[in-house]
Amino acid sequence: MLHYQNLRPFLFKLNAEVAHSIVEYVCKIAPKIPCALPYVAKQSFVCDAILEQEIDGMHFYNPVGLAAGFDKNATMIESLCALGFSHLEVGAVTPLAQSGNEKPRLWRHSNEESLQNAMGFNNDGANAVSMRLDECYPFVLPLGVNIGKNKSTSQEDAIKDYTALARIFKTNTDYLSINISSPNTPNLRNLQNATFIKELFGALREIYKKSIYLKISPDLRVDDALSLVECAIDNGAKGIIATNTTLDYSLVTNSKEKGGISGRVLAPKSREMLEQIAKSLKTKKRKTTLISVGGIANAQEAYERIRLGANLVQVFSAMVFEGPSLVKNINMGLKEFLERDGFNHISEAVGVDL
Repeated sequence: MLHYQNLRPFLFKLNAEVAHSIVEYVCKIAPKIPCALPYVAKQSFVCDAILEQEIDGMHFYNPVGLAAGFDKNATMIESLCALGFSHLEVGAVTPLAQSGNEKPRLWRHSNEESLQNAMGFNNDGANAVSMRLDECYPFVLPLGVNIGKNKSTSQEDAIKDYTALARIFKTNTDYLSINISSPNTPNLRNLQNATFIKELFGALREIYKKSIYLKISPDLRVDDALSLVECAIDNGAKGIIATNTTLDYSLVTNSKEKGGISGRVLAPKSREMLEQIAKSLKTKKRKTTLISVGGIANAQEAYERIRLGANLVQVFSAMVFEGPSLVKNINMGLKEFLERDGFNHISEAVGVDL
């Protein structure tokens, strides 16, 4: 774990998706190696009351979670837990298994420490993922699942996919993350409208009694994003995850003209969207959970998001470039920043810069 930067050049010689498959294999076998995960957990976990929070009925040991997309099929939960995360979000999961888009579909932009993916919701399907979650739930950390519609499902029948997923995961997850903002399923982002969201959340609340969060795109106009946020909260959303990947290909050199971009270059767009949402909610005196994701690669960036209103943050791309010590480094840095600035608890810092 301490020598990831030495290992990274060899991993980066491999196709990005192949490298990720190797990481997944290591995570699958690690729980079978005696004492391996307890040792990693002891090195990785930052335990301090200043970072612990109770949010939406869930206990978070720290604010740093794993974003959807890294563990699509819930095959790495035990190993990822040992890296010090406070919560894990698996998926995206669709009702039926699907292979996703044609390869290659994942690229590194190493100079910009960013990724570009056109995966297309490749996953084993809801039943297979649900069986894996059944084996470990309830878990020591909150487990969420990011859900999306199958590519073959029409826009008119999209709600049927989401409600089917809510039924499948209602007993073996702690929250749902609604994905209608991925750029890699044709026309999915067209579902980011008030009519669909009102109908969707109305149907989901009848089935799923725990927390439901809406994940939004960074490419929405601010006014449109704020309207969707209001609509989601009015109809039962416990919070907002901001943001998914961006289609702004000008952010990287030698971009592919497909897929979404994540990583450091997404940070300004994601940060701005968070700030606008948090300001709007504060002005209207509406309390809701805000989870910030997109370009968070160090403690300074995570701290900025918290001061702009994020209750929790999530990482993904930075794991590829910084390695498994990322979570510990962010949490250690956050603890130092909070103590430096005179905060007794992380909740005191949430939104202070608005």
